[in-house]
Amino acid sequence: MLRPKLFQVVPADDYKVKLYYDNGKIKLYDCRWILSQKGVFEQIKDAGDFKNLCTVMNGTLAWDISGCRDPYNCIDICPDTVYDESEEIKNEDCEAA
Repeated sequence: MLRPKLFQVVPADDYKVKLYYDNGKIKLYDCRWILSQKGVFEQIKDAGDFKNLCTVMNGTLAWDISGCRDPYNCIDICPDTVYDESEEIKNEDCEAA
């Protein structure tokens, strides 16, 4: 079975990211584990950098650390990990109807 395609991410101040997939699912991925990491993840530990650089690249949740949309110069997380380890949430916009 093919994994749904991620098309939008919306980062929050609490190191969580809303993930919007082409199958209609909205998921929430908790990235707080990044705060305890060394190495490449140190570049996005600042809450402002975490939010401002967060994007979709290479078909997954990523941070555009170069600012040039270079798919080889970014931090990304395995798309299967992001999908499987995120929690499905309801679309608040549709619940008001």
